[in-house]
Amino acid sequence: MAGAGTAADLLDLVGLTAQAKTRIGNLSGGQRRRLDVAIGIVGRPELLFLDEPTAGFDPAARREFHELVHRLTDQERATVLLTTHDLAEAEKLADRVLILAGGTIIADGSPDELALKLNAQAEVRWTVDGQRYVHPTDEATKFTRQLFAQYGEAVANLEVRRASLEDTYMTLVQEYER
Repeated sequence: MAGAGTAADLLDLVGLTAQAKTRIGNLSGGQRRRLDVAIGIVGRPELLFLDEPTAGFDPAARREFHELVHRLTDQERATVLLTTHDLAEAEKLADRVLILAGGTIIADGSPDELALKLNAQAEVRWTVDGQRYVHPTDEATKFTRQLFAQYGEAVANLEVRRASLEDTYMTLVQEYER
């Protein structure tokens, strides 16, 4: 890890420079968790294990921690193995997801790949002249282009929704349990 040479470098990497002289007992839960990560990367590991790292975090601390994980993987080239029950977190952070049920791997792939395996359809939502529309489609990009070709700038509040990792997880686990 190139940026993790001195204690000051480690504190900077995990966003704790301002707390460098603060006693551990006076750090917030999120700050302590970031300090744990700093300690964990002292030896510059290529692989970092994080087990439920944001449990109990408030939304701001969770977002800061996610940014830290992205810095570790993008800038420091660390591989992070994350175990979590927070599927929104896994969807934000993971390049690859393994879903376990009954001690067995029941799915393996990127969040997008897993969602597409279950349901390739997206739901397109939009408004024209104050009227709200919802349409399921297998080809969201093509459908959206057709909307703009037909209605032009009258299309407002456009959303394209695909199955979330949580939707995928629930479907796979229910299928496994059957």
